[in-house]
Amino acid sequence: MEGERIFIAQPLLENDFSGDVKCVKEGDASFSKTLFNGLNALSGVGILSVPYALASGGWLSLVLLFAIAMAAFYAGLLIKRCMETDPSITNFPDMGERAFGNIGRTVVSVFMCAELYLVVTGFLIVEGDNLHNLFPEMKFQACGLELGGKQSFVMIVALLITPSVWLSNLNILSYISATGVLASVVIIASVLWVGAFDGIGFHSKGEFVNWSGIPTAVSLYGFCYCAHPIFPPLYNSMKNKRNFSKVLLLCFVCMTISYASIAIFGYLMFGSKLDPEITLNLPIHKLSSRVAIYTTLVSPLSKYALMLEPVASATESWFPTYHKKRSFRIFIRTALVATQVIIALVVPFFGHLISLVGAFLSVTASITLPCLCFLKISGANLGNEQVLVIGVIVFSILIAIFGTYTSLVQLIHGTVLQY
Repeated sequence: MEGERIFIAQPLLENDFSGDVKCVKEGDASFSKTLFNGLNALSGVGILSVPYALASGGWLSLVLLFAIAMAAFYAGLLIKRCMETDPSITNFPDMGERAFGNIGRTVVSVFMCAELYLVVTGFLIVEGDNLHNLFPEMKFQACGLELGGKQSFVMIVALLITPSVWLSNLNILSYISATGVLASVVIIASVLWVGAFDGIGFHSKGEFVNWSGIPTAVSLYGFCYCAHPIFPPLYNSMKNKRNFSKVLLLCFVCMTISYASIAIFGYLMFGSKLDPEITLNLPIHKLSSRVAIYTTLVSPLSKYALMLEPVASATESWFPTYHKKRSFRIFIRTALVATQVIIALVVPFFGHLISLVGAFLSVTASITLPCLCFLKISGANLGNEQVLVIGVIVFSILIAIFGTYTSLVQLIHGTVLQY
């Protein structure tokens, strides 16, 4: 296969594979189960931060939300087309290796693992923030040490989540994913209830555009669509793989409508006073607010295992002698959670961390790298579509450059102020 150019010019939303495409692995997940897993992967903690993103960039930045959504959806289709063309591609790193050899595999693996690792670390920070918001006076003592409420809650949540990461069957995880999708719907409904019936209202006019906040806005928007490393496992787990394009389309349409809705209503409710997590703005004494916050606490329990699975599998592959032993797999996955707890305690700035992950890791892993790999694999046979792919690459690189710089400055500044 070395040096061979492969033709991938086929309809983006085709119903059937072209040619004699073969699949390496027959999955057993149905359309609905794959859809739930996909929706769950895309509906992460970004749903809490997207109102803050809109407040940072102003109303005009909504255009960038839709632009990023379309670019991310297109990149997802390119991943599918690469996997259809070369059946040996079964995961994200395989695609990098097929395009650029061992260097490509290493680069893709690093970005994939770093992105997903920090995404689920953000889950722990969200849990600590919201539980501390509910119970601000609570503190814990252990071994003579007094721990603040936020730090203690992070560790408690990690203990509760850990058993879920021991599962690796995506068919089983789809049932957990269903609760995560429901949780996102409840959060949006609860926030709308607070605005409509609990005295907050939708009176803020907001700014048309805030140019200085655009890099933060696009970084957070990019974070909302950071599920691409999950797509190859989802594709492989699907029984009828020809419907995967429809799954992607439904996932992106549903989640983009959800993100835009909560961003608009949240901005109308709180204006520029929005916190990085909209649940921190809600009045605690209202029942609807508590429903939203408690539901937010459910999300990591439903998403954590799904998002951490590629990282855990990649880590286990470093130890070929032991990786099939269940006890060893449990040890590795538990150790990953433990290290994330440490990071969540050291860097507790959710907004800045998520902005950095979105700009540097999410946009690169979910848009830039799939497009580059597809461009390399397809070669000169891509035709006019090559212009579109290059345009998406340039767009994603600009987001990465400006977003990463802004996020790093904010994160360093916040850390210095803390200490």
